[in-house]
Amino acid sequence: NEERRINMSLESTKKHLKKYNMEDRIMIFESSSATVKEVAEAIHCKEEEIAKTMSFLVEDQPIVIVVAGDVKIDNAKYKQEFHKKAKMVPFDQLIEIIGHEMGGVGPFGLNTNVKVYFDESLKRFKYVYPACGSHNSAIKITIEELEKVVDFEKWIDVSKKIEE
Repeated sequence: NEERRINMSLESTKKHLKKYNMEDRIMIFESSSATVKEVAEAIHCKEEEIAKTMSFLVEDQPIVIVVAGDVKIDNAKYKQEFHKKAKMVPFDQLIEIIGHEMGGVGPFGLNTNVKVYFDESLKRFKYVYPACGSHNSAIKITIEELEKVVDFEKWIDVSKKIEE
């Protein structure tokens, strides 16, 4: 059953990207790419180019924020933007609330009520690599393409560099 749900998640991403003739660009890896480090190694890119999609609940509204691989959410900036403390979607509720499993959440093929935001940290790259619905998938995409294929709310600044 779990396997089927993961496949449906990847399928919903493929279906979404197919509308833009991009489904063939999805990369599937033999090994897990659930962490930024694993994806970067599998793709041979820099860790900061991995587009992490983080899932939150603002009141009862599910949102995702796509950020660069080398940043984390800045709680003060988040609170300023959403007027609430950051509350992540519990891992065991990701598929149900967001539509993708942990490590596979990307900005495509999400549940229809999920609002998508892009963090400014992505803007310094030509290409970024978001997940495609499974812990072993990603796509190489430009920022301009990302803006075209994702029905997103707006660009926001809610991140800070992860300290080494």
